[in-house]
Amino acid sequence: MTMTDDPLTDIDTALLAYILRLADDQLVLGHRLSEWVGSAPLLEEELAIANMGLDLIGQARALYAYAGAVEGRGHGEDHFAYLRDVPHYANALLVELPNGDFAFTMARQFLYAAFMEPFWTAMAGSGDTTLAALGTTAKTELAYHRRHCAEWLVRLGDGTEESHRRAQDAIDLLWPYTGELFEVDETLRGLIERGMAPDPAALHDGWLRNVGTVLAEATLAHPDGGWMQTGGRTGRHLEHLGYLLAELQYLQRAYPGAEW
Repeated sequence: MTMTDDPLTDIDTALLAYILRLADDQLVLGHRLSEWVGSAPLLEEELAIANMGLDLIGQARALYAYAGAVEGRGHGEDHFAYLRDVPHYANALLVELPNGDFAFTMARQFLYAAFMEPFWTAMAGSGDTTLAALGTTAKTELAYHRRHCAEWLVRLGDGTEESHRRAQDAIDLLWPYTGELFEVDETLRGLIERGMAPDPAALHDGWLRNVGTVLAEATLAHPDGGWMQTGGRTGRHLEHLGYLLAELQYLQRAYPGAEW
């Protein structure tokens, strides 16, 4: 595949770029969660993490299928997932970070779900009927993610000295990556004005309140605002995404066109 064959080098509409951005978030984080299969601390938790990962991958599939319809070039979900390189992915940096320990994974999933639950709730009112339908389904799934991970964060933060330390370290390390979730660029601004996409910046204050409530219950210190990492939306990623895609895309790259 040449560079010019990649859909992100020839975007026709802001809508296509936006759909791929959303899909990439769900796919990359869903893959990260799948890495816990066989390694979670409890069997019940392994099932819970796997189910959360399946929720995200299901959302990614629906979004990639819609991207193919919007693009109109005959590309299906496998093309977008398996045949793009690192600079053409538009996911937030938060979701590509390595899993770390269990506290890190629970903290990241909580911070992400605390944003995505109200995001999908707002998306349910989108003027785009496909995105609105997805929002109606996804908001329920992310509500479970938020509750489940919040319970674990409280259990870890208000548990032993070691679990508290790990939970606090996770929050401190993750916090600088949360700002990217609320960014509004030109691609997004036009869709917001057309009533097709929710304004993530408008969700920030509510997210801070909800996160702050859980952190207080978990006896965890609320990080200061500070400088925020950015770049994922424009294809400037950390080194971790390349390793993730090498694993995720291996079969399709080794056996081009292979189907289940």
